[in-house]
Amino acid sequence: MTDQPPADAPKREVLTLYVAEDEDGIRLDRWFRRRWPHLSNIQVQKMARSGQIRVDGARIKPEGRLTAGAAVRVPPIPDDTSRQAGDPHTLTERDIAFAKSLVLYEDDMVIALNKPHGLAVQGGTKTSRHVDRLLGAWGEGMERPRLVHRLDRDTSGVLLLGKGSEAAKRLAGAFARRQAKKTYWAIVIGNPKPYSGQIDMPLKKTGINDFEMMRPADRKDPKAEPAETAFSTISRASDRAAWMALRPFTGRTHQLRAHMAGIGHPILGDPKYGDDKSRELSGPLKLQLHARSIELDHPRGGLLKVTAPLSPEMKAGFAHFGFSEDEAEDDPFLGVKRIR
Repeated sequence: MTDQPPADAPKREVLTLYVAEDEDGIRLDRWFRRRWPHLSNIQVQKMARSGQIRVDGARIKPEGRLTAGAAVRVPPIPDDTSRQAGDPHTLTERDIAFAKSLVLYEDDMVIALNKPHGLAVQGGTKTSRHVDRLLGAWGEGMERPRLVHRLDRDTSGVLLLGKGSEAAKRLAGAFARRQAKKTYWAIVIGNPKPYSGQIDMPLKKTGINDFEMMRPADRKDPKAEPAETAFSTISRASDRAAWMALRPFTGRTHQLRAHMAGIGHPILGDPKYGDDKSRELSGPLKLQLHARSIELDHPRGGLLKVTAPLSPEMKAGFAHFGFSEDEAEDDPFLGVKRIR
C-alpha cells in the first residue's frame, strides 16, 4: 500500500510517498533503503537529521518507526552512479508494451494491473525487473503512476496504482484505514474446519531479507503484530485440497501464507511456508495464491471494484484438482466483519 518512486525518476523533484500497510512499524532508514538500495546509511541519516526528510510534516530520526498511511517527504535523491544511460534499466518498446498489457482498468486517477506470478513489485539489489520500473511506461515525474499497496513476488492478481499524488493519497488512506475489501483465492492442503471462519493470530517477523518469515506469536510479545484473516471454503477436492476465499483485515507481510500454515493448511506451491506433505501434493504447481478482487471507494467518489482473471499458475491448480470458477460466490464474505 505504497506509491513507489522510480529509481530513475528526475532527481530534483521533492516527492510525498505513503507508507504501506504491511510496512507499519518499519524503521525510516530501512524504508528508504528498500526503495533506493544505492543509498548509504550515512546519506539517509544526513537527510533525516537535516530535516530534509519529514513524516506527516514532522522531523524524524533515522531509527524512527513509521506507521501505515503516513506521508513521507522525500527530498531529491542522489543519482545511482552505478547505472548509466542506456543500461538494462531503460525501458524498451517491448517493456512498455508488456506493462500496458497488464492493465485491467484505467481512468484519469486509477490504474489496476493484473500482476503476474514471479514479477516483484519493488526492486532491490538483485532485482532489476519489477513493477515499479515498468511504471515509466506511463511517463516520469508527475506523470508516473504510484503504487498504493503491494503483492508478494509470487502472488498474482490485482495491483492498484494512483495517478498523481492526490489519487495516491486517497487510495493509500483507504488501505491504511482497512477500508479496501480484498478477496484472494488460494488452494490449500486438506480441508479446514470449520469450512468458514476467522483467524485471529498475531504474527512476528523472524530472519532478514530473503529469509524473512512471519511466525505465530504470543499476543503479549512486544514484537507481535495483530493479524486477522477471514476464510471461506469454496470447493473441495475430496480430503486432499480445498479452494479457499481469503480476506485479510490487516496487512502483515506474508499474512495469508503464514495464517494458513499456522492453522495446519499451507497454501500449495509455497516453498517458504509449506511442509513436507504440502510440497509433495503441490508437485510442479507454483504458489496457489491469487489476488482475485479489490473493492474500495474511488478517489473521485463512487465504488471501484476490479477483478483479475486467473493466472496460468492458478489455472494449472484448478485443472489439477477439478475446480471450476463458476462455483464461487460473488462475495463469500458479505456481512463478515473484523473480530477486534
